[in-house]
Amino acid sequence: MSSPADLTAVQLVAAYRTGELSPVEATQAVLDRVDQLDGQVRAFCFVDVDRALQDAKASELRWHQGLPQGLVDGVPTSIKDVYLTQGWPTLRGSRLVSPGQEWPLDSPPVARLREHGAVLFGKTTTSELAWKCVTDSPLTGVTVNPWDTSRTSGGSSGGSAVAVALGMGPLSMGTDGGGAVRIPASFTATVAIKPTFGRVPHWPSSPLGTLISPGPMARTVADAALLLDAVSGYDPRDWSALPPITRPCSSVLGNGALGLRIAVSPTLGYVEVDSDVADAVQAAAGVFRDLGAEVEFADPGFADCAREFQVLWFTAMAKTVERLTPRELDLMEPALQEIITQGQRCSALDYLTATATRMAMGATMGTFHERYDLLLTPTVPITPFVAGEEVPIGWHSQRWTSWTPFTYPFNMTQQPAASVPCGWTSTGLPIGLQVVGPRHADDRVLAACAAYEQVEPWVYQRPPLLLR
Repeated sequence: MSSPADLTAVQLVAAYRTGELSPVEATQAVLDRVDQLDGQVRAFCFVDVDRALQDAKASELRWHQGLPQGLVDGVPTSIKDVYLTQGWPTLRGSRLVSPGQEWPLDSPPVARLREHGAVLFGKTTTSELAWKCVTDSPLTGVTVNPWDTSRTSGGSSGGSAVAVALGMGPLSMGTDGGGAVRIPASFTATVAIKPTFGRVPHWPSSPLGTLISPGPMARTVADAALLLDAVSGYDPRDWSALPPITRPCSSVLGNGALGLRIAVSPTLGYVEVDSDVADAVQAAAGVFRDLGAEVEFADPGFADCAREFQVLWFTAMAKTVERLTPRELDLMEPALQEIITQGQRCSALDYLTATATRMAMGATMGTFHERYDLLLTPTVPITPFVAGEEVPIGWHSQRWTSWTPFTYPFNMTQQPAASVPCGWTSTGLPIGLQVVGPRHADDRVLAACAAYEQVEPWVYQRPPLLLR
């Protein structure tokens, strides 16, 4: 058997069931991997060895008794440091949050994971207040890409993506308000899904409101589906949560792509895309055609919504820090201070205009999916750039929204959207394919991704950092 740290969550659960492996062995292997590699990538801001091993021993006993507690009993799982986690500080990449206080509560996804027996062992890095789609902060420094440590991991769930890419736990919970699980998944050759808004309960409520969704992250589609099934339970604190699922996503992964009507939009009609990315997405479209899908090129029909998204995003950031003093604001990253100032200048009319654009986009996509079951696009139009920068050096804009045009539209429309690896550049950097479905079709998105994964298995290609 390979190292337990290299096994998927599905493989771990199977090994626990047969007695071939114990949760203690798996957890220790993951902790050893973190100790070995995290100093080179900075994916974690907190690791609790004692509590993890204690929970692993409790899981081991349940498996020995033939009484596993849930879907991911004994699976080492990390949590992005934006989720409240009982007993652990939640600092959100900011120097403004004091760790020396009581932390008595779990956010809904964390609570669901405990109910399912997951071994929670640490918290992963994020940008300050998760405001941008790269992962660096004044508190934790720069999280780098395991495929090339001079490059960015993407973000703001970059720590989670790097963790699963390197076998530092097979599962991690991120959040996605504008692409924040899909972008780092694309940059690290991992899998992530932003579910339909409300599918996974979220609390405390964020000023980002209905833009943000908890997002499962893993190395394989089956693991991402398993994690989504585990965290989709009911929580009364989320006033906007959907009813509990009636059919687990894991149960439909074998449905394939035969007969699906799939639209491919390489540019959305207005995006410039690197040639390596365009070629990889074109090849992926051919794979779906070979799988029996009806594939044609078609743009959704909405215009560039960057300005409207920025109004929604920047005003939310301004609301987040409204109680801070000028002296406290000065402790924050300068670029974050800039977008907060922009958000403060937006009027209620600006906000309502952006909301109207958002509703129109939702109607456009609803009509689009009357014709097409799924939409394929690049996840990101470019490949990973220099770490520690918000945008590539020499880029035409200073904000991250200028290079993420494929992801945030589907936060605005609340649709499920996943990213799966679809190729590598000539220099070995990962490229991601985005698979978008109509609202509530999370299972269809994951089934299509699983069918693609069977033909183009990426899990055996591991980052060079693991081979050193």
